[in-house]
Amino acid sequence: MGRQGLGAAEQLRAALGDDMVSTDAAVIARYCQDWHGDVTSSALALLRPRSTQEVSQAVRLCAELGLGVVPQGGRSGLALGAVPDAPEAQVALSLERMDRIRSLNARDFTATVEAGVVLEAFKTKVSEAGLYFPVALGAQGTCQIGGNVSTNAGGVNVLRYGMTRELVLGLEVVLPDGRVLDLLSRLRKDNRSLDLKQLFIGAEGVLGVVTAVSFKLMPAPDQVATALLALDTLDDVIELYRVARRQCCDLMSAFEFMPASAFALAREGIPDLALPLDPAHRAYALVELSGSGLVDIEALLAQFLELAMEEGLVRDGVVAQSKAQARNIWLVREGMNEGQARRGKHLRTDLSVPLSELAAFVAEAEAAVERALPGAVCVSYGHVGDGNVHLNVLPNAAAAETVDQQIDRAKTVLNEVLDRYDGSISAEHGLGRLKKADFAARASSVHSELLERIKRAIDPASTMNPGCQFDLRVDRTGAE
Repeated sequence: MGRQGLGAAEQLRAALGDDMVSTDAAVIARYCQDWHGDVTSSALALLRPRSTQEVSQAVRLCAELGLGVVPQGGRSGLALGAVPDAPEAQVALSLERMDRIRSLNARDFTATVEAGVVLEAFKTKVSEAGLYFPVALGAQGTCQIGGNVSTNAGGVNVLRYGMTRELVLGLEVVLPDGRVLDLLSRLRKDNRSLDLKQLFIGAEGVLGVVTAVSFKLMPAPDQVATALLALDTLDDVIELYRVARRQCCDLMSAFEFMPASAFALAREGIPDLALPLDPAHRAYALVELSGSGLVDIEALLAQFLELAMEEGLVRDGVVAQSKAQARNIWLVREGMNEGQARRGKHLRTDLSVPLSELAAFVAEAEAAVERALPGAVCVSYGHVGDGNVHLNVLPNAAAAETVDQQIDRAKTVLNEVLDRYDGSISAEHGLGRLKKADFAARASSVHSELLERIKRAIDPASTMNPGCQFDLRVDRTGAE
C-alpha cells in the first residue's frame, strides 16, 4: 500500500531500508543513554547511514515527517547533547558507519576524514604518516571526529594547539532540509566572505549534521618530556605555570593540575596503578614538553625544573625516563576520572575562569560547597593553561538529602561563585541538554536573540537536535 497510512517508524524503514533503520527497542536503548549511565531515554528509531548521501536522504525524510534528528558520534559527551529527550518524536542518527579517512596528504599537512572515525584510530593513521593530530582526550578510544567538531572538543593540548575549532580547515554538513553544504577545503588561508563552517563547530548538531572534516596536521614530535611535580598550593601551581610559559614558550604541550586525592581516586579506577609520587602534598602539576628537529626538549625541561626548584616552588617530582613511565604518569590523571565514576552519581562540572583568578576561584568555590554540603568531597583538577577546572562534587552518602538534591544544591552554589568571577559554565564539554537552563539564565537578551535568529534561518522547523542548547518554539510546519 506504499507509505501512505504507515506510522513514522514504518515509513522510515520503507524508504531507507532495514540496513539503515532499526526499531528494535534493545538496540535503540544502547544509543539512548549518557556516558555514565545516569540518564536513559529512547527514540522512535535508530538510523545508521553509511554515506553523506544516505545522511541527506534520512534527514530530508525526517523533516518531511516532522521528526527531530539527534546526531550521535561516540556518545562520550558529558552534557546530554546526543541523548534524545522526546522518544516519540525524535530519531537517533549515528554516524559510526561513516568511518573512512578520505585523504591524508603529508605534503600539505592535511587530512579529510568522515565524522564516524574514532579519534584514536585517526591519530594512529596520522602518526603512521609521520604527522600529528593534537586533540587528546580521555575518551579518545571511543569518541568520534564528528562529535569532536560538534562539541569543539578541548583536552590536554589546548594551551599549545587550541580547541578543535583551530584545527578545522573545512566541513561537509547535511543541512536540516537534506541539502549538502560542501565547505571541505585544504586551504590554510581563505578569506572569501563569512566563514560559515564556524557556525557548525561547537553547535552540537542544532544546525546540521557534520559528515566530514578537513583538518590541518602538524609534524610529529620526536621528543617528549613528561614530569609530575608536587607543590604546596594551587597558587604555587599557577606561579609554576607562569614560569613554564616564559621559559618553555610554545614547546609546552600540556600543563595539568591535580589535588592529592587524585592518587587515591586513580587507584580506585586502576587498582594496579603504580604511584609515581608520594601523595603527601596538597597540589600536583603534570607538565609535558614536546618538539621535533633541533630542539633539545630534555635539556629544556631540566633547565626549567632547576629554575623552579631555585624559586622554591617544587617540593618533589619525577621525570619520566621512558614512554612507559610517561604513560604511567598520565594514568594518574586519567584514572582519577574512573575512580570518581566508581563512587557513584556525582556532580561533574566543566568551568573556566581567567587564569589569574583560578586558584582564588577554586578556594572560594570549594569552601562554599563545604558550607552548603557538609561531608561532601570536592575534587578540583584540570587544565591550568586555559583556566579550565573540573570542580566535581562527590555527595555525602550519610546526608539526609538525596544524591540528586545534593547535586542540584552543589551546582547552584558553584554557579553563584562562578558568576562572581565572570566565568563559563562550559569550558569544553558543550551545553547539550544538561546545561541549557543554566545557559539561558545567564545569556543576555541580545545573545539569545541572535542565537534564535540563526537557528530559525537555518532550521526553522527545529528538525536538528531539538531541545539541545536552547529551545525554539515552532509548529511542525516551521511557522513561527
